[in-house]
Amino acid sequence: MWETTKRWARVVRGLFYPAECAMCGAALDTAAAGALCPACGAELRPLRRPFCERCSLPFEGEITAEFRCAHCADLTFHFERAVCGCRLSGVARECIHAFKYRHALWLGPELAALLIAAAREGTRWDDVDVVAPVPLYGAREREREFNQADWLARRLVRALGGRLCAGNLIRVRDTAQQALLNPAERRENVRDAFAVRRPAAFTGQRVAVVDDVFTTGATTDECARVLRAAGARSVLVLTVARG
Repeated sequence: MWETTKRWARVVRGLFYPAECAMCGAALDTAAAGALCPACGAELRPLRRPFCERCSLPFEGEITAEFRCAHCADLTFHFERAVCGCRLSGVARECIHAFKYRHALWLGPELAALLIAAAREGTRWDDVDVVAPVPLYGAREREREFNQADWLARRLVRALGGRLCAGNLIRVRDTAQQALLNPAERRENVRDAFAVRRPAAFTGQRVAVVDDVFTTGATTDECARVLRAAGARSVLVLTVARG
């Protein structure tokens, strides 16, 4: 009876997780959860100081004092700061790309764990009232079949609590892919690309905006701008990775 139960458990697990590591192809221990082997999983290392206290850009070298990077010195953001789970490199980059563009949802728990850990360590979560995922344009979301930011935001709220406000912050026009643009072009690309349907839901609220990656901050800052215009008391940015 017990052996039969274990066999069925392996079958059910196989419907949701690959039998091989999603990154290197090594055989996975069927008794363990997750889509990565221990070696690849170990590469998903949390982002550690020193990094910029405003945008989480990692600093190469030794530094003991808090600092802001040159990127932040030249810009005025509408959010207080960005908290990121890890660097966008190696396994993290490959996982996010597969999750986002190849519908590899079995990698979602690995990425959500980084986001949740960053929120626990890098924020005072009790100070967050509302969680808002960065929206996709309607046609883009239908093509992709899901919004990775929404998926991550739901896991974050499930783990730490708070009120999810999905579908209120919306993308009102399609935009070119940010990865193909330089920083100035990215800011122009997303200008006036977002709107708030019901401002009262954000008025006076401390909002955490969730996305998968923070690179220049153009997308999340534009979201923060419209949220502040809608009456949000403050805006914090949370992402899985820092590009």
